[in-house]
Amino acid sequence: MSATFAHSNWPSTPRVPRLFGRRLLVEGAAPAVEWLLKRNCSLAPQQLAHAYLSLCTASALIAAFFYWQGAPYVAAFAGLELLAVGVAMLVFARHAGDRETLTLVGGSLMVEQCVGNRVERTHLQADWLTVEPAAGQGSLVEISGRGRMVRVGRHLRPEWRGAFAHELRQALRQRSDRHEPQNDSN
Repeated sequence: MSATFAHSNWPSTPRVPRLFGRRLLVEGAAPAVEWLLKRNCSLAPQQLAHAYLSLCTASALIAAFFYWQGAPYVAAFAGLELLAVGVAMLVFARHAGDRETLTLVGGSLMVEQCVGNRVERTHLQADWLTVEPAAGQGSLVEISGRGRMVRVGRHLRPEWRGAFAHELRQALRQRSDRHEPQNDSN
């Protein structure tokens, strides 16, 4: 008995190390690759709350000093300033956890997009996917197949989106090569 392997129609590309994705190995499950694309936040929401409270304390002490010196308008303006900064920090904190997670397991790619409180999950068949740049310069990466389309890469720098698309295409190609039936000939 002998086995014949049909070569792939894809051009061979040099093996590129994973830049964005990480392999997940779960016992009893098919190997998976996960890409986590998220904002680069310097402060976590809890750290931001502590910074705001310390700002409020310092501003209140300064406003109280000027109030006792006979300048009551300083306290009013300090209050307005703290209100504006607080609203800006709330908007920032709400979107600090925004992310896109792509998980390739077996024959499916699951895309989870979290924006604020909204979470969207899209399941796509990996065999039928195309990965292309969306229309426009510096645009997002468009993943489409079987009438479904999703755009990802909002949290990637525009110059990294091409490398991400290449890595995703390569993972899809490797997955399909592993799952193709082998031709047997006598």
